Amino acid sequence: MNLSAIRKISLLPFLTLALTQGVFAQTGKANILGQNLAANVNVVTTAVPFLLIGPDARAGGLGDAGAASSPDCNSIHWNPAKLAFIPDSDKMGFSVSYAPWLRQLVPDINLSYLSFYYKLPSLQTIGASLRYFSLGNIEFTDNNGVTIGNFNPNEFALDVAYARQLSDNFSAGMTGRYIYSNLTGASAVQGEYTHPGESFSVDISAYYKSKEITVGGKNSYFAVGACISNLGAKITYSNSGVANFLPTNLRIGPSLTMNLDKYNKIMFLFDMNKLLVPTPPLYELSKVNGSDSMKNGEPVIEAGMDPNVGITQGLIQSFYDAPGGGQEEFNEIDWCGGMEYTYDNQFAARAGFFYENQTKGGRQYFTMGAGFRLTTLYIDAAYLIPISQQNPLQNTLRISLGFNFGKTKAKKTDDSAS
Repeated sequence: MNLSAIRKISLLPFLTLALTQGVFAQTGKANILGQNLAANVNVVTTAVPFLLIGPDARAGGLGDAGAASSPDCNSIHWNPAKLAFIPDSDKMGFSVSYAPWLRQLVPDINLSYLSFYYKLPSLQTIGASLRYFSLGNIEFTDNNGVTIGNFNPNEFALDVAYARQLSDNFSAGMTGRYIYSNLTGASAVQGEYTHPGESFSVDISAYYKSKEITVGGKNSYFAVGACISNLGAKITYSNSGVANFLPTNLRIGPSLTMNLDKYNKIMFLFDMNKLLVPTPPLYELSKVNGSDSMKNGEPVIEAGMDPNVGITQGLIQSFYDAPGGGQEEFNEIDWCGGMEYTYDNQFAARAGFFYENQTKGGRQYFTMGAGFRLTTLYIDAAYLIPISQQNPLQNTLRISLGFNFGKTKAKKTDDSAS
């Protein structure tokens, strides 16, 4: 199989998802998308899924968990409320991250991420980030296989964040996000003329950090974080009226940091994630030809609920609309966590895991990572180890390089080595 064919197969979901999700739902073919009824697979799909990819190497080494990890420059993605707890001595900082993605399938898909924060007076912090996702060079052909052009599909998101400490132990944050997704280069797909998708969304988050407590005879602190991300208008890619949900996501989780002695520290953390968008229902099949039954021009739902609803209704019903009931709703929760060991706030070693139910996508992998910090400079790297062989995420490496300015001396405090 040549590379062009591989590209077409592996990138088809990215290129057609936004164009087909609403169409299937409206024409009675929604059970085709993301579903394998014989295998009981019913994947929840959205547009612009690149917004859910963990961009930085530190969290990448912790199993893509970060709701309650110690704050750093990349907190904008995981929980912007954490920015308020960055030490005042770190007045300003920025970080750049890079991750080749799905390299087992296509060699030139990658995610780049740039983040920045600045401490303001009165316990406030502002931040910004730019996320750019390139899907490589795609060859377009007609029905006869004749090349009609080449295009580089790409997506980006620009964030502006604000966080404030509301007390000594609690903070809240909000992020505004502009989303741009150009998957087809304004070409015609299945006879439908397309255009880049655009939308705007917000993140709402909170973070709690306890006072110093004693755990196992060690000075420690407990934290918990929560973030609802990508709350915003549906995105469209054509003038057909079809609109697709953004990947609205609920992330919540605790962490425990223990100071073992003057130089050694260890942090444990755990996250739960759930998409707050409708689950595809199961449609009744016609006894005549095996296709979906229709009534008044609409497909007949056998189990589940109508996914063609507004944003607010979709968010609410996402907690109870799975056709498989409570068990399927539980299966839609992704579980991830990890541990980080830090020596002298300069060296860090990390390990983690990520688990997604087989019926909801089946991403399951271990992660490992390391970090080095020297005064204002820090470098992190993470490596993903999938449980199954021949996994598209195999050999995924993430690298981050960052700087913190305004630090006067190395600290022996609660903040992380990165």
